[in-house]
Amino acid sequence: MRVLWAPWRLAYVEKDERGDGCIFCDKPRLEGDGERRESLVLYSNEHASVIMNRYPYANAHLMVAPREHTADFVRLPVDAAASLSAVLQKAVAVLDKAYSPQGFNVGLNLGRSAGAGIDDHIHWHVVPRWEGDTNFMPMLADCRVLPEHIDEAYERLLPLFATGV
Repeated sequence: MRVLWAPWRLAYVEKDERGDGCIFCDKPRLEGDGERRESLVLYSNEHASVIMNRYPYANAHLMVAPREHTADFVRLPVDAAASLSAVLQKAVAVLDKAYSPQGFNVGLNLGRSAGAGIDDHIHWHVVPRWEGDTNFMPMLADCRVLPEHIDEAYERLLPLFATGV
């Protein structure tokens, strides 16, 4: 077996972020730039927020969530749903400008059995994709290789969210 060294991941593995709160409620409330950066919050408005996935499926994997704590997609207020849709569009536009991917996966997992890791607060995943980005590493080595450190991706994306692309 070959060993893939990724020492920067130790900081993430050692953190226990399973507190009593909800990341989609608590993190967007942070006010200081340093706190928001540490929590990977890229954008928030009255109805929606964008947070980078700390354990990404692919480089620059984002999550878009309503500010209201809810798992009920059907009963989401119309104004919040419209704002979420606009923020999802913005997230795709920002990722397109920053990385020029060849496609995107945009998805919502409703409930734990549907794959939701956090099932009490709905959120969409926005994942940029490139041809060949799923190579032999996940199949043969049971690991993913991300080409950019998450902090560098944050620095690349933050100004684009601030300026509106």
